[in-house]
Amino acid sequence: MIAVIIRMALRYGAGVLVARGLLGAGDAAALSSDPDIQMALETGVGLALSIAAEAWYVLARKFHWSK
Repeated sequence: MIAVIIRMALRYGAGVLVARGLLGAGDAAALSSDPDIQMALETGVGLALSIAAEAWYVLARKFHWSK
């Protein structure tokens, strides 16, 4: 499911960059269809979410929110 969401986000993001003239149409198509970029973003999103969850847990322990 996350792959579908990331693919859609890449397409919309590439569309915005094309609309602003920062990226060519061919480059945008390559960006939104490249599985390596999608895999890298999935890994990055997973790492960011796990780091945020662990940071929240550390704050909860520090401020005695978890009992």
